[in-house]
Parts: sequence; structure tokens; C-alpha cells
Amino acid sequence: MGDAASRKNAAVIRLRQQLKKKKEALADQFEYKMYMVFHFKDQKKACAVFEITEVLPVMTNNYEESILRGVKDDSYSYESSRELLERDVVQLHAPRWQSMRKDVIGCTTDMNFFLWPRKDIERMECLLFSRWKGEENSIFKPLEAKFDFHHEDYEKQLMRLLVCKDKSGLIISNPAETMFLFVDRQHLETSKSKAIVFKLSSICLYLPQDRLTYWGPGTCKEVVDSYLNSPLTDN
Repeated sequence: MGDAASRKNAAVIRLRQQLKKKKEALADQFEYKMYMVFHFKDQKKACAVFEITEVLPVMTNNYEESILRGVKDDSYSYESSRELLERDVVQLHAPRWQSMRKDVIGCTTDMNFFLWPRKDIERMECLLFSRWKGEENSIFKPLEAKFDFHHEDYEKQLMRLLVCKDKSGLIISNPAETMFLFVDRQHLETSKSKAIVFKLSSICLYLPQDRLTYWGPGTCKEVVDSYLNSPLTDN
């Protein structure tokens, strides 16, 4: 019968073949949970945790025509676009969330998080969980993928966007290009001063499709509770 890894790989191969016939993607066979965590420089300050209300999976290959059109318009190189398409990447889009704070829990809103200028954020982290569709009694398990964005990296990119004419739909990414943030540029004006600020409006994670069946230890509840049940949470 072979070992467990061989049986799993054989099952995934058979599923891929079935999906190819149906013109579906492996990513469509899962349900997802995603959380956004803001870590602060002040270690006495608890993390800010948000639960994504709906995760929308989209295959990069579904956008092949649009991607190649971008090459034609010199938006990026042909080589980088082919690499993206050949990686068979899943895009996981997240435009709405709710805070995990006890006093506002259950309140779903569009993302409108004040991101810059501020000096208190150390880094942003996304936690991603999944389970097979149709298995409502099964638990969401953490995917073995790291999504981190440190303040040094996104602040440099936002500084460059200060002179950009566009006000919305602006995109920045972490160095690994696994986490993309859509930001809006807004003008704040008071009686004494004017300022430009950036607010987070949407998140998009990139994950190679072949990583969708790599789960780590623990459950969604256990992992999220490790952030929420910190001794600092009630400070």
C-alpha cells in the first residue's frame, strides 16, 4: 500500500486530474479562515487581532490574459509574468474583517486601518487556516506558510507612493511577495496643518497551489487563542 505520504500524493494527483477535467482548481475545494495580527513595538501592548469575514480564493492562471496584457503595456517583464503563471499561485483576497476585541466583536466592516504615518507598529502577520469543503464537522488547521510584513519594508514603499497621483488601489508587498496590501492615500486637513495618510483597504495572500495540503500542528482555535489569551490582552 505504500507509506502515508505516497498515498496522500497519489490522492492529490487523482484529485488534480479530476479538477482539470472540470476546469476547477484545487483551491476551490477548501474553506478558509484568515486572521490579521498587528504586532506593536511596545511589548506591553497587546496585539490587535482581526478575523477576515470572507476569504476569496482566485487562481492566478485565471488571469493569464490580464497578466500578459500587463507585459505588453510594460507594467512588468515577460519573464516574471511567466514565472508567476507557472507557479500556479492561489490568490486569497480579504476585503472585510471584524475585530476580535471583546467590546466590538461581531462588528463587520470594510478594512480602513490607519497604517501610516505612525511609529507604534512592529510588523503585520496573517494567519491562514483551511479545511476540505463538505466536512463541516472537521476543524480548520493552520497552513504551513508564513505571511509577515515588517514596518521597515512597507514604510519605504509608502514613502515612494507619496508622489503617486492615484489615491486608491495602490499596492505594496512584503519582500517575499507572499503578502500584498491594497492601500488608499487620503488627505487630512485641520485648521493648522495638512497631512497625507495611508489606510489599509484590502489584503491579498499569494500561496503556491501545491502548498494547500501542507498543514501544521494545532487547530485554528489554539493558534488564535495564543494571541488572544496573552496576559497583555486586558491591558
